[in-house]
Amino acid sequence: MTEVKIQTAPFDARFPNVNQTKRCWQSYFDYTKCTAAKGEDYPPCKQFLRTYMTVCPNEWIERWDAQKEEGTYPFDGKA
Repeated sequence: MTEVKIQTAPFDARFPNVNQTKRCWQSYFDYTKCTAAKGEDYPPCKQFLRTYMTVCPNEWIERWDAQKEEGTYPFDGKA
């Protein structure tokens, strides 16, 4: 049986406050931008993925993912 290590997103000095809304959005956007440039299998992109999966509410992620599929996500990751 494989041991699973559970951890949360590490401290980020850019977001020192309790409210993690901006960190959530920034991590999602950075992941989108990183995967657009390097692909989903690029290991450094996975840090953004882990952070937004930990910090963001699932409803937000689902909405942003749906917007990307529909082509209505306001940021395409190429900015």
